[in-house]
Amino acid sequence: MVRKDATEVLIATVGSEPQVVTLLLDSLIDQSFNINEVALIYTSSPNILASIEILATEFTTFYHPRIELNPILIGGENAGLDDFRTDEDVNIYLQTIYNTIKSYKQSGAIIHLSIAGGRKVMGIMAMVAAQILFGPKDRAWYLFTEGWSPGDSRELHLSTGNRHKLLEVPVLRLEESYLLLGMSEFMSPTELIHWQENLLKNKKMRRCREFVEHWLTKAERKVALLACQGADNTAIAKQLIKQERTVANQLTSIYGKLQEWLDYPEHKVDRRTLIAELAPYFSLKHGDEGKLDY
Repeated sequence: MVRKDATEVLIATVGSEPQVVTLLLDSLIDQSFNINEVALIYTSSPNILASIEILATEFTTFYHPRIELNPILIGGENAGLDDFRTDEDVNIYLQTIYNTIKSYKQSGAIIHLSIAGGRKVMGIMAMVAAQILFGPKDRAWYLFTEGWSPGDSRELHLSTGNRHKLLEVPVLRLEESYLLLGMSEFMSPTELIHWQENLLKNKKMRRCREFVEHWLTKAERKVALLACQGADNTAIAKQLIKQERTVANQLTSIYGKLQEWLDYPEHKVDRRTLIAELAPYFSLKHGDEGKLDY
């Protein structure tokens, strides 16, 4: 359950070393972050369950008595995952971390995401969810330790012999419009990613239409269409009943306009660039046969 009054929340992926969570939490508190809830994302393997028990005990001590602990089993209590073996397992985890972040965001909480514990895939998928859902105040963290390695005796809190550094991980967030739609309409991160891909595709198609219809002359549109269908200058000239020199001159004009439209890229703008940029648009607009209806 997500507390409605949670203001700053640490969401942590849990591995076999529970001190990763407590050391990271101590560091955030030392930096004056007001963490009042910790959500633990974990699998049901025996060594991970042992870590959860250690953390549950620790949160009843004087170290963190006022911080609420929220253990979240990947896949839920009835179908919890014990490890990641298939693509479906990874998708179940992505859905879990997505729903967790989304629920806290809807409650108005600021998110601190730890990607230091557990399987590497957990950190990777957590960053995917963060890119979709994070706002400007949310942060992702990684704990770098010195003088300690897995298997050493566990020290759950700061000590003079253990040096560690809290590193903030940059998150490339989606635009705020994506965030608002994702929070209100999309239950699945995969669904939201597909929606974004389609949105970007449609945006590119609109830009291509603007170039074709407003940058090119009617004659140049016909030449560009045939070039994108794979016709060479001779074939274009024959179909349009023009001289090859005229076709070549029109293509040169098209390349010049395309170079400006693409904001003067470093690579040479030529027939290959024309096909790469406009062939998908022409195919969508005219179909495979490509009728010359300009």
